[in-house]
Amino acid sequence: MSKDAPKTPVITEYTPVSSRIRERLRNAQQRFHANDNIAAYIEPGELEALLDEVAGKMKGVLESLVIDTESDHNTQDTARRVAKMYLNEVFKGRYVVQPPVTEFPNVEHLNELMIVGPITVRSACSHHFCPIIGKLWIGVMPNQHSNLIGLSKYARLAEWIMTRPQIQEEAVTQVADLLQDKMNPDGLAIVMEADHFCMTWRGVKDMDSKMINSVMRGSFLKDPNLRREFLALLNNKRP
Repeated sequence: MSKDAPKTPVITEYTPVSSRIRERLRNAQQRFHANDNIAAYIEPGELEALLDEVAGKMKGVLESLVIDTESDHNTQDTARRVAKMYLNEVFKGRYVVQPPVTEFPNVEHLNELMIVGPITVRSACSHHFCPIIGKLWIGVMPNQHSNLIGLSKYARLAEWIMTRPQIQEEAVTQVADLLQDKMNPDGLAIVMEADHFCMTWRGVKDMDSKMINSVMRGSFLKDPNLRREFLALLNNKRP
């Protein structure tokens, strides 16, 4: 072996759990960006150990912010609360497997526009970890070969994607990719409108700005009349 070749880290029982998970991902040549799901590379019991590790490091962050976590009753348990919030709630979509979704054949050969929404979605900006809170609308143009899914499953799948550090432009594309794979419709449209706390809480502190973006696939992209119908119905329902 060349003396310049990178050395494989030695994994022991004392190696931090985050390092063990990261090494599995690298060995499998898998990406682990902020908005990726890494559940397949987390072994049983490791999520609880990861929570302990994150809580310890978050306590160090609070200490570096010169916050007295020993005598301040408000922050004595903040590090662990934040760790639980990240792993079990706001970034949960990184660490758990995709929720189960039952797919049904399109027995009646439905081929009319379906719209689901608004679905309330909550995420966090991957640049500042500030909240993103908004609404999602989904338009589906099925064909006789499409799979149909239950109404609540749209919300569950959207939440699984959104509960990761995201930027809105990539998040709606991930939702579209997931639904396209599940349903295989003739057309798929996603519109998201959200408030970004990285603009309202910090930075320019503009309380009125929202971000609206869309993804159009298949017949929604090719047929301007269908696209206009979808957007017109959305505009009639929005406040």
